[in-house]
Amino acid sequence: MGILLNPNNTDFEEATNAEIYVDKTELIAYANKVIRTPQKYICVSRPRRFGKSMAANMLTAYYSKECDSRELFKPYKIAKSDSFEKYLNKYNVIHINMVEYANHGTVPESVNYLSRRLLHELKRENGDVDCFDWNDLTSVLAEIFEAKRVAFVFIIDEWDCIFRQKDVDKNSQTFYLNFLRNLLKDKSYVALAYMTGILPIKKYGEHSAINMFTEVSMTNAKPIAEFTGFTEDEVKVICEKYNKDFDEMKRWYDGYCLDGLSIYNPKSAVESVVRNAYSNYWTSTETYEALKEHIQLNFDGLKDKVTKMIAWESVGVNTAKFQNDMTSLNSADDVLTLLVHLGYLTFRATNETGYGEVWILNSEVRQEFINSVEDGGWENLMKAINDSDKLLEATLNGDTDTVAELVERSHSDNTSILQYNDENSLACAISLAYYTAQNKYIMHRELPTGKGFADIVFIPRKHIDLPAIVVELKHNKTSGAAIEQIKQKKYTDKIAQYSGEILLVGINYDDDKGHTCEIERFVKE
Repeated sequence: MGILLNPNNTDFEEATNAEIYVDKTELIAYANKVIRTPQKYICVSRPRRFGKSMAANMLTAYYSKECDSRELFKPYKIAKSDSFEKYLNKYNVIHINMVEYANHGTVPESVNYLSRRLLHELKRENGDVDCFDWNDLTSVLAEIFEAKRVAFVFIIDEWDCIFRQKDVDKNSQTFYLNFLRNLLKDKSYVALAYMTGILPIKKYGEHSAINMFTEVSMTNAKPIAEFTGFTEDEVKVICEKYNKDFDEMKRWYDGYCLDGLSIYNPKSAVESVVRNAYSNYWTSTETYEALKEHIQLNFDGLKDKVTKMIAWESVGVNTAKFQNDMTSLNSADDVLTLLVHLGYLTFRATNETGYGEVWILNSEVRQEFINSVEDGGWENLMKAINDSDKLLEATLNGDTDTVAELVERSHSDNTSILQYNDENSLACAISLAYYTAQNKYIMHRELPTGKGFADIVFIPRKHIDLPAIVVELKHNKTSGAAIEQIKQKKYTDKIAQYSGEILLVGINYDDDKGHTCEIERFVKE
């Protein structure tokens, strides 16, 4: 056994010993389908603390011929697969965590250091092979394979760390990509190459030097989306086992939309159970600073889009132009796409060419956005958010004058979002103005209807003893007309199953008179 060549299975064994371990071993079954096929190259990118290294350690434990991992995997799903015995501990495995080898001088110097380390271990374990040049990594691998007919599985963790370093120039990036291409592409000694990172494979224009990889990312997770994080079913099992409130878990950590699945942040879900508290466990100083830095960039429309997303709206994005690094950012679309890969936004495709919509996915991430906009250039947004407790209190107390005043302030201060008189602009301002109400309510934005702009509905969360709220928005009508609109429609779909006290809130913006509000109370049996 070595450090890089055929390491032991200790790291994966430690993962299975954790208090909460979710069985993701069926990823091995997918890898077994593509091993020794043209699809043997897999590059998986997803945010920090989403189990990338655990998956790499799992594959290492399964394939490494210097391990006996049968008993380790026996309790898990992969043991029931027809391919389990066929490939178990049958390959040479080279497992590299690139972070450990990326800081030995320049990029070429770091690559040279890594190559020498690999050659040292290869020669130590295969000294009986008559290699022509023990200093040529690819020829040594080819000759060892030719002599012993045992192929290599390459597991490269954090492969993209070089592209996340701001001081690495294009020539160094190209050198690194060429190293990977020469090491892996069209090599018969490669049985499988599995790389993990945060960013997808670097592009120059439309192409990449290592274009043989099937890419699995936060913008396209097919065909292994279920292994990106915890699925909703897996989280429900955890909540049932540990007697946790699933709805609260969902509010905090759900939201990643991948191939039709709802994916949870594994790190945060586990920590919330182990520590017995819902909080922000995922983000770190580094990623927080990255978020703050990027949303402050002066790209046309970026600030407006961030404001809309904080107000629980989605915005359009084109992910196709993103060059898959953290420095080649040329538009708001590039920034938003980067934030998808970093885990701050989720993405839903609307076509096959990279267009779609993005939004802030849960309470944990939303709080990081608020932390990032508290200082510098976002004063109007923060004013609306800071006033939101006062607005909810005024609404519950039936204080229509204060409600109208605070809504008008939010609307006036955030007019750049859309045209001021557009009802969507008013709806966005309302969402911002009621920002902290989300802690006690589930908010539903209804779609526009033929009779005017539809409702914003607030349903109390479990164990919250407050009335439901239905807000109807009007432009150049009256607030009384907004109340009547609610009554005419009877109840929206979102409130049809609710019983108890309901506040009907009618808000109208008149071009001449400004904002007015009326509030009525009634009890729905």
